[in-house]
Amino acid sequence: MTPTKQISFGLKTTPVHTSYDDIVRVWQEADGISLIRDAWLWDHMLPLFGPPSGPIYEAWTLLAALAAQTRRLRIGLLVSSNRVRPPAVLAKMAVTTDVISRGRLVVGIGVGGTHQPPGAGGIAGDNPAIAEYAAYGLTLVSPGEGVGRLDEACTIMKRMWTEDVFDFDGKYYQLSHVRCEPKPVQRPGPPILIGGWGDKTLRVVAERADIWNVPGPPHHDADFIRERMQVLDAHCREIGRDPAEIERSVQTHVSYNDPGHTRAVIRELIDVGITHFALNLILPFPDGVAKWAAEEIISPVLAELDD
Repeated sequence: MTPTKQISFGLKTTPVHTSYDDIVRVWQEADGISLIRDAWLWDHMLPLFGPPSGPIYEAWTLLAALAAQTRRLRIGLLVSSNRVRPPAVLAKMAVTTDVISRGRLVVGIGVGGTHQPPGAGGIAGDNPAIAEYAAYGLTLVSPGEGVGRLDEACTIMKRMWTEDVFDFDGKYYQLSHVRCEPKPVQRPGPPILIGGWGDKTLRVVAERADIWNVPGPPHHDADFIRERMQVLDAHCREIGRDPAEIERSVQTHVSYNDPGHTRAVIRELIDVGITHFALNLILPFPDGVAKWAAEEIISPVLAELDD
C-alpha cells in the first residue's frame, strides 16, 4: 500500500453555471483545511454542459484573483489549453500569477483543441472544441501538430523562467529577443503539470512534466490508467529519466450522496499507483463542501491507509 504521506488531495471547481462569489467561498474554505493541498479550475470559454447561454469565467484571470484571496493552497488549471494563448504570453501570465500567489502556482497545460474523427472527441463527446474555438476565433490543429506545439511551449516557458534573453526558432513558434522579468517566485519555475493520455502526449510528459494528470472515473477506469502509466514509464526509461520523478494525478468526480463510492474509486486508483487526487466538485457547490470533502472522503481514505 502506498504510504499515507505520499497521498495528496485537491479540489476542482468548474467555473461554469456558478458565481464568482461561490468559487471564492469554496477556495477560501479549502485554504483553511490542511488536508486539501491544492485547488483547480478548468480552461474553457463556453459551457460544455448545461445551458449554452450560462455564465462561465475565463480561467487565468479568475486564477489570479483567487491567488490574491488565498494564502496556502497550491493553485492551477486542469488544464490550460495550449491552443488559446501563445506560449510566451502564457509564460508571462504564469509568472504574474506565481508572484501574486507568493509561489504557489502549478502550471497545468494540455494540447488543447484538435481535429478528431467523430466519436473520438474526448471526455465531453464528439469534439466539443469545434463550437468553442469557432466562437472565439481559435484554430484547431491536427493531434500531431497539437502535441508538437505543446512540446515547444513547455520549452519556451522553462527558458523564459530561467534565461535573461533568448531567441527561439521552432517548427511552430518563433521568438526574437524574448525577455521575461520578473522571474517566478519558484525557481527554476513553477511545476509543470501536463494533462493527456495519448502515446505522443505521454512522451512529452516524460520529457517535460513534473506532474501527469488524467481524468479518472467516470471517464477512464483503473485498467486504462494502469496501462497508460506503463506507457509513461516506458517513455521515461527510453530517455533515462526515473519514472518516480513524475507525480501521478487523477481528477475524479465526487458523489455527495454516496461518498463511500468515491472513496472506493480512490482506493482502487491508489493501488494502481496514483498519488494525487483532484476531487471534481459537482455543481452547485453546497455550503461547507470543502469541509465535507475533507471529512467524508479525504480523512477516511488516509485513515484506512494508516491501518
